[in-house]
Order: sequence, then C-alpha cells, then structure tokens
Amino acid sequence: MGKASQQPECRNVETLVQAGDTFQDFVDTIWRLRQPDGCPWDRKQTHASIAKNMIEEAYEAVDCIEANDPVHLCEELGDVLMQVVLHAQIARDAEEFSIDDVVRGVNEKLIRRHPHVFGEADAKNSDEVLAIWDKIKLKEKAARNASAEREDERPEGLLDGVPTSLPALMQAQKVSKKAAAVGFEWESVEDVWNKVAEERAEFEAEEPGTDARAMEFGDLLFALVNVARKEGIDAESALRASTMKFRHRWELMEGAALDEGVSLESLSVKELNDMWEGAKAIAGDEE
Repeated sequence: MGKASQQPECRNVETLVQAGDTFQDFVDTIWRLRQPDGCPWDRKQTHASIAKNMIEEAYEAVDCIEANDPVHLCEELGDVLMQVVLHAQIARDAEEFSIDDVVRGVNEKLIRRHPHVFGEADAKNSDEVLAIWDKIKLKEKAARNASAEREDERPEGLLDGVPTSLPALMQAQKVSKKAAAVGFEWESVEDVWNKVAEERAEFEAEEPGTDARAMEFGDLLFALVNVARKEGIDAESALRASTMKFRHRWELMEGAALDEGVSLESLSVKELNDMWEGAKAIAGDEE
C-alpha cells in the first residue's frame, strides 16, 4: 500500500471536533463583525487598509518566539490568525474566495509538497526534503507558465515569487538564492568578499550625501548578504540578533547610569565607551 493512501491516525476524534468547532466559532465572529449592524471599523476595512497589520502581528509573534515566551506567543498567534480570517472574510464579501478555499488550498499544497509522507518518494534527511521541494516548485512553476502561455499571458519570472514587501535583507537573500539556483553565482565565498571590497571602493568614490553614494551603499549591503548566503547564515536573523545584543547592552548602560545618578547624554565619548565595555562584561559577551 502506497503512502498516499495512508491516513493519519485519529487518536482523539473528540479533540479534533472541538478544534473544528472552535475555529468555526472564530470564523463566525469575524463574519458577524463585518455585517451591516456589526463593527464600523471592521466593516470598512479592505485588503490594502490592513495589509501592514499582517506584518506587524507576525513580527510580534516572532518577538515572543525569540523571548521564549509561550504565554504571549499563544496570544500573538491568535492575532496573526485573526488577520488571516479577516482577509478571508473581506474576500468572501467581495465574492473572491473564502476561508474554506484558503484552508483547502494550503492543505492540498502541503500534501503535494510532501510526497515522502503522502506519496511514494523517500527522504532520509532534511537536505533530501529540500531537494524534493525544489523539484516540486519547479514543476508547479512550469505548470503555471504553461497555463499563462495558453491564456496568452506573461509567464512567471524567476523572481516574481519573492514578495517586494519582505524586509530588505531577507528579500536580497531570497532573490540571490534564486539567481544562484540557475547558475548566476560566485564560485567561492572569497570571490564574494572580493565583490564586497569592489563595492566598498565604489561607495567611497561617490560624493557624500548623494543618491549615487546611497545606491552604492545598497550594493555593498547586497554583496554582504551574499557572503551570508554562501556561509549558510540567514542575514535577516543575524542582524536581528546583533541588534538585540546592542539593545541589551544599551539597557545595561542605562541601568548603570541610573545607579550612578547620571545621564548618558552628559557623558563624554570615553565615558560612554567605558560604560559600553562594562555592559559587555556584565552581559558575558566575548566581543
């Protein structure tokens, strides 16, 4: 018997039914808010008007994950889910799609992209899983392009699947990865470091305060993102971690200044640097 015919074992049907009922209650609540006699704020929202809310709620959930705070993570995941269901209700009101379409589509995609679980493929480790996913995504892209060709539409470009609304570092790493997948790639990380040096020289050659200098700085950052990609480092996560480390040290400095009855603004550069070194020592950072 193939894997595709194997169904998950339902150990607790009652729990699954309760989860389904709870979710439907939530969907009904969002529907009620959008009714003519519902909430004036909810009724007037559109996909565009609340687009940024999705990003903000997702980042708040990530903050809870990084803080290892499961209590608030539960709450923030609820806020993320609210955005999903509200967008689905807005779409349903416009007769575009419903939450059922959303759930059905993602479930079908999960099954389609896990043939090593639901089909006949085999994957012994996560690397093999990623290889399977890449092949499936290429097939899906080919199918979409074939459909577009039949409809006399523009085929999907290589980078079209990377949202332009992503944070800049994340977007840069994703587009670089896609370009590298088709052969547009440096041979070694040392080659990328040479590119970094080249971009730095071009940055320094431009006049300070000009748009050209700002663009060259962007090129420098883009090159550094590719160093991270070649090293297997997620640039976005790495910068977030460094920023959090800086914030923690700064909070320690503020605490030390408060204990001494002084303000950081009144200190000299040397005194600030001394406090910084003290904060590093308290935090236990090597550097």
